[in-house]
Amino acid sequence: MSKTAVVLVHFKGTDETLACIKSLVISDFKHPSFSLIVIINPSGEDHGNLSKVLRRIYPQIIIIENKINTGFALGNNIGIRKALELGSEQIILLNNDTEVSDNFIHNLVEFGKSDKSIGLVSPKIYFVKGYEYHKEKYNDKERGKVIWFGGGIIDWDNIYASHRGVDEVDIDQYNQNSETEFATGCCLLIKREVIEKVGFLNEKYFLYYEDIDYSIRVKKAGFKVMYYSGNNIWHKNASSSGKPGSPVHIYYQTRNRLYFGFKYASLRVKKSLLIDSIKLIRKGGLYKRAVIDYYLGRMGMMKE
Repeated sequence: MSKTAVVLVHFKGTDETLACIKSLVISDFKHPSFSLIVIINPSGEDHGNLSKVLRRIYPQIIIIENKINTGFALGNNIGIRKALELGSEQIILLNNDTEVSDNFIHNLVEFGKSDKSIGLVSPKIYFVKGYEYHKEKYNDKERGKVIWFGGGIIDWDNIYASHRGVDEVDIDQYNQNSETEFATGCCLLIKREVIEKVGFLNEKYFLYYEDIDYSIRVKKAGFKVMYYSGNNIWHKNASSSGKPGSPVHIYYQTRNRLYFGFKYASLRVKKSLLIDSIKLIRKGGLYKRAVIDYYLGRMGMMKE
């Protein structure tokens, strides 16, 4: 099998990171063609201790410790560059708050290789038990089978991205492999030839929408962006950045939606976005700050 690297960016959630890596090792990570690159961003936690633990338990892991919080986009780009140096033909970006199924890497890579036109692949993703948005809706047998991602949908009239099947119990309704409007950075296989042609993630986003932006760029370059139903992982959902509705979510989702929309939307929709942004300024708080930062070109990490 050709070389594959898994890139995992750690910001917060040491226990989640260790659980993720353990699941990878149990799955199929012992295969010599796989390598794991862990990018550690400072967050006030004891990352030095995490590095020591990882080096003791998994000496084969490549660890890169950053002096600043690089965010999702730059953090993954650092890992991608290292993977390319290692000669990797496939690179899998994986959130640190996920756990994977058996033979996860092997199956994902083989599906990506099944068609030369495939550029990006994301698998079916479930919520980890107890991390569903609406926990009270599900019985114990259903938990662990509640869908987080069954494909990506873009509402181009309003510039909102959503996940197909989110909150639905899996009864095989999304068991067909298919092209999708976007692949998710929660788990994203990228082929080397895609990076060589399209480049890296757009670091201006810092966090959120960079995967959607990348999917659009990859499609424009002539590659397919695919949803793969034959494999699955479980996601704790925003463990390191706060839950949906947190200040981090509000700021980056608001600012980056405008950046993405004004970059790709039709003229009619751009006019609507302008009106939306005025309303958000009047709303005040982080919404106002996010809009003003976008218009002033303050991208990347939110300034204190």
